[in-house]
Amino acid sequence: MILSVEHTLRYSYSSPVSLTPHTIYLRPKASPNQEISHYQLDIQPVPSLMFKNIDVEGNAQFVAFFNTMCHELTIKASFETDSKAFNPYHFIYFPFDVEKIPFKYPEKELSLLQPYLTQEGITTLVHQFSRQIASEAGWKTTDFLVRISKYIRENFVYEKRIKGAANSPETTLLSKDGTCRDYAVLMIAACKSLGIAARFVSGYCYGSELQAHELHAWVEVYLPGGGWRGFDPTSGVIVDNQYITLASSSEAELINPITGGFRGDSSSILDAYVSIIQK
Repeated sequence: MILSVEHTLRYSYSSPVSLTPHTIYLRPKASPNQEISHYQLDIQPVPSLMFKNIDVEGNAQFVAFFNTMCHELTIKASFETDSKAFNPYHFIYFPFDVEKIPFKYPEKELSLLQPYLTQEGITTLVHQFSRQIASEAGWKTTDFLVRISKYIRENFVYEKRIKGAANSPETTLLSKDGTCRDYAVLMIAACKSLGIAARFVSGYCYGSELQAHELHAWVEVYLPGGGWRGFDPTSGVIVDNQYITLASSSEAELINPITGGFRGDSSSILDAYVSIIQK
């Protein structure tokens, strides 16, 4: 399946401003099931300097510097991806005992997974929530991951919020509402509380009416024998070739699509739009 994606972010300022350096995460990740072609990043005003980096977690990162005053900053990423169909359940747990939780990671993997196993934000309430879902799933690893995704989808109210950091896991659990990034952060905490390594993913979801014109967020968990596998608590499904990954991180705020600021006595307005078309 060939998908053509355009993602435009436009910042409008009430008076001229000077821009601080901006860090940009808008280039999709290549993977065995996702091949990228025709990538283009257009920025107005044109940066005086721009660097293309690979960050500490293997994500493509752009850092742009500016030396002109402006009333508007527009950043547009355009690309095509060949998203190959695959069965997300087609893997074998190894060692076999990780089919049930809690389990232990092999020692060599465990040392690399520490950033994705931290207990920050895991309160007693979040831990109790994850144990309840795990019990209903018979403590089976895959069943737990599917069940918690579906539970959030079916029992929480979705809201749109373009700006701002994700809410804490307990805040989302108590309010039973939030954005896709709030849901992802809650599910990550629930997984970590049971010893499952989990990370935050940003990207796009083709065919989702809810996410048709927005950046999306979901969860990846590391399963011995299966590697990193995606689950989407906003839609209540396991991730397949409808999803396009931009970046993944142990910390949601580290892979915001745009991070930067401005100097000047001005207010700002953000408009963002995503278009995904199957070719």
